[in-house]
Amino acid sequence: MADSRSALDQLFDEAPSGTSGGSGSGGGSGRRGEGRGGDGRRGEPRKRRGLRNTVIVLVSLIALLGIAAGVAYLLIANTYNEVKRVSIEQDPSLERPAETVVDDGAKAPINILLLGSDSREATDRNASVEDLTGFRSDAIMVAQISPDRQHATIMSIMRDNWVPIQGVGEAKINAAFSYGGLPLAVNTVENYIGARIDHVAVIDFESFKGLTDAVGGVTVNNTVPFTAQNGGGGFTFEGGEITLDGEHALSFVRERYAFSDGDYQRARNQQAYMKGLLQKTISSETMSDPSRMVSMFQSLKPYLILDEGLDLNRFVNLGLESRKLRSDDIAFFTSPTLGTGTSADGQSIVIPDEAGMEAIRTAFHDGTIHELAPTLAAG
Repeated sequence: MADSRSALDQLFDEAPSGTSGGSGSGGGSGRRGEGRGGDGRRGEPRKRRGLRNTVIVLVSLIALLGIAAGVAYLLIANTYNEVKRVSIEQDPSLERPAETVVDDGAKAPINILLLGSDSREATDRNASVEDLTGFRSDAIMVAQISPDRQHATIMSIMRDNWVPIQGVGEAKINAAFSYGGLPLAVNTVENYIGARIDHVAVIDFESFKGLTDAVGGVTVNNTVPFTAQNGGGGFTFEGGEITLDGEHALSFVRERYAFSDGDYQRARNQQAYMKGLLQKTISSETMSDPSRMVSMFQSLKPYLILDEGLDLNRFVNLGLESRKLRSDDIAFFTSPTLGTGTSADGQSIVIPDEAGMEAIRTAFHDGTIHELAPTLAAG
């Protein structure tokens, strides 16, 4: 726990700042002689008193920040450790992509599978791992953190992509969870992207309400104006830059019936929301406010499932390694497809662009997807 505490303190201490450390040092540089006599001695006691008072104030602030960080750590640790965990260990008989090999001392890329559900059943805290086999993911994203931890690239995968599922045959990619639980879902995505998955987070869309409100709203660039339908609250979303509260955020990421291309636009909206949320999360406003971070964790906890390997130490150390990430270092795109079609058994499906996926698979495996992402369309 001490390692986690040290890492978390560094996260707070090294949060992005909106001011330069030297900006206040030069303001009085031209006023040194004021208030002094000819020999300058009258000003010394006042200067010493001022310096002493400044030191007292700084020490007090540091003490308060230390207490705040300590309290925040305890609250975050308790909250984080209460999150439901599941194993992603796969059946040894399943074929998997080769592991990414790196030189001694070098870091490997980290691939995180994000599964979004529009059903509370998926994150029922009383559910067993077996209960989760009935789950179908409504949103599938793979995030890669680059080996230098200075880039994050997030690829959306259309949930109706028609792909091979081991032991099943061809089926929609989001059905893998239903057929074999989280391990088979991970295996199916691994083979689709050509690289191994290190960690998994299953998130209920309901969490977006509390999470959005906890960070004070999320700003998105809405490319397609629309009015939500079929239980979406009837909210109208104007085009351009808009700020969402919790209720509007949930409607924004859920809606697909209002769009002519359905799930495609929903995936773009989910990307826009994730981008806005990440921008808000890594901002100095949030990273320097332990209470806000605690509130975020508490809002997310009831709706989150993580793999067993993503424990508190791993989570905090990953955050520490990636602390220099800025919003400009985060890229989104959608895996290429050839449009929609119909399967042999009559299902409406999305047809993957296998030729387009070749370069993506190589980049995911090598940890260079951030270099390829700028050449890929967001939708």
